[in-house]
Amino acid sequence: MNISIVKIGGNVIDNPEKLEDFLLLFARLEGKKILVHGGGVMASKIGESMGIQANMVDGRRITDEPTLDIVTMVYAGLINKKIVAKLQRLEQNAMGFTGADGNLIRSAKRPVAKIDYGFVGDVKEIDTELLEGIISQGIIPVFSPITHDRKGNLLNTNADTIASELATSLAHKHTVKLYFCFNKAGVLIDENNEDSLVPKINEDIYDELKRDNVIHSGMIPKLDNAFSALQRGVSNVWIGKAENLILASKGMKSGTNIERHRYDLY
Repeated sequence: MNISIVKIGGNVIDNPEKLEDFLLLFARLEGKKILVHGGGVMASKIGESMGIQANMVDGRRITDEPTLDIVTMVYAGLINKKIVAKLQRLEQNAMGFTGADGNLIRSAKRPVAKIDYGFVGDVKEIDTELLEGIISQGIIPVFSPITHDRKGNLLNTNADTIASELATSLAHKHTVKLYFCFNKAGVLIDENNEDSLVPKINEDIYDELKRDNVIHSGMIPKLDNAFSALQRGVSNVWIGKAENLILASKGMKSGTNIERHRYDLY
């Protein structure tokens, strides 16, 4: 099978018009597909309204027990089911999942090193056979970034990581393309200037841009997951604006293509 895995970020989800526009594009995406969503912006806002402040380190959320309750309600409930309902309206037979459903994604609580991230999960295992069965029946899985440890505990898990792990688990038998859609044009030299787009990036350039602090915060886990997916068999990884998804799927110029091989950036 040819499978497209699309991750959509909270900055799009938080904007009703942008979300509607994106889902129209996602519905037009040909072939088998999976949608993975975040929702950090909405989770932070709802948490703050309940007196729970978001605590972020290097683009990653620190998840204590009250925060875990918030993100589970927002990600797995409110956001996930709204997206599924909107896709059904577009005649896209979607079904919402957490990693706990069907034991699809098992994680382990991240060990404490320099930073204690709290109830955050690192993906350990995916039931690829069950996932293939769901997709083969014409169902579009919509994953929220909540997994479990098979010990009765839910874990907040980076949505970019979930998208990357789903892609690599399927890449052993299928041709998989991975798209990270968010509110920027792609990887930018100047995050406030979309004309500074980097159309292609490899690991060497990535390391250089990190050393110069050009790439930082939330972009780091996104690119880490992109390169990890390429290293483990995913055929193509793209990062860019949600509205350019169809252009990217057709190989047209847009966003940033992630590549492993060396090339002359200029």
